[in-house]
Parts: sequence; structure tokens; C-alpha cells
Amino acid sequence: MDGALEVDNAVRQGLGQRSLESAAGSLAMLMDELAYGVLITTPKGRLLQANLAARREIARHGLLTLHEGQVQAVDAAQARLLAQAMAKAESGRRGLVALRGEGRRLSVAVLPLRTERPVDPPTVALLLSRPSVCDPVMLCFFARAHGLTPSEEQVLAILCQGHSAPEAALQLKVAVSTVRSHVRSMCAKTHSNGVRALVGQVAVLPPIGTCQMQDAVH
Repeated sequence: MDGALEVDNAVRQGLGQRSLESAAGSLAMLMDELAYGVLITTPKGRLLQANLAARREIARHGLLTLHEGQVQAVDAAQARLLAQAMAKAESGRRGLVALRGEGRRLSVAVLPLRTERPVDPPTVALLLSRPSVCDPVMLCFFARAHGLTPSEEQVLAILCQGHSAPEAALQLKVAVSTVRSHVRSMCAKTHSNGVRALVGQVAVLPPIGTCQMQDAVH
């Protein structure tokens, strides 16, 4: 049996035992655990749903904002690009919009959401880039899973931000040899053959973020 078909059949059987409402609630809770933002809008940008990470991003009013229920980029020129990408999604075209400002960058993937039956209005998904390669929650999980010491975890967090061993030593106010000793220990514990492979393991971890809401959309 085709793998995708097998999954579809399993989902249908599972839904036979649980209500669609219950399954939708579980998916909503899962979305709030993700480290990157997910928004569901109409092609005109009217917000329908947003997970926790997306609500935090909007609450910052830095690159994305909510104006009269419409998701918009703060910068006028970038807002036009985002609106164009959402309009194209209505005809089934995917897009990527790069938002910049305040020394930050935010990539927004714009995806048409296809359903078996037409819905009115049609829906579009906006997937926001993760704030960093190294999500603090997953870094903590990774460190515990591999038996890293607190000092090693500190070094790894700095390396995951793109800094070198000497830069990590400067930030931690320790000798470069100490940092390199931590790196050798971490590579041995994680079966990595170098810093690049070590950071690469962290970069592909499941994108799980903090589940505590600190900001609210106004």
C-alpha cells in the first residue's frame, strides 16, 4: 500500500473513534507548540486563525501587524508584496516574501490551502520563519538527551548563533582552549565529527517553542 494512502486510511479510522471537533482541537493545540508562526487568512488577508508564535510576532508590531482584522506588513512597500502573494495564492500559486526592518528579517511563505470541497472564502496559509536556528526549548531537550553539561549547553547555544569558538570564549570569559574542550566533549557525546555537524543536528530538531503566552495581540 502506498505510504500516503496508508496514512489517510489510518486517519479516517481514527476519526471514526473521535469527533472531527476533537481532532481539530488537538491540531490547534499542536500548532501552539510550534516555534514558528502559522496564520490562516483569506486571500484578502483577513485573519482567520493564528498560532501562538504568530500572535507573538504580530504583537511586536515590528514587521507584521493586524489592521482592522487584516494581516499586513508594517512597511507599505512590503505590505503590497505580501498582499500580491496572498492574491496569487488564491489561484494556487505559492510564494515567498522577505520582510525587513528594525535590524530583523522575517521570511513569509504564502501557501494556498486546497480542500476536497470548495470553501468560501478560500484560505491561505502564511508560514513565518523561525526566529533562530537554535530554539531554546529544543536546545535544552537536546542537551539533556545527550548528557551535555550546563557549560557545554552554553557553548552550543553560542555556536548555534553562528559564532566561532574564540567568540564563544570571549562571551563566556573563558579560555579558547576551554571552549574547544567543551566542543570535543559534545562531539563525542553526540557522535558529531565537528562543529558544523553538531550545529546541524540542532538545526534539524523538531521546531518546538515555548508554550507560555507572554504577549497578546491588540
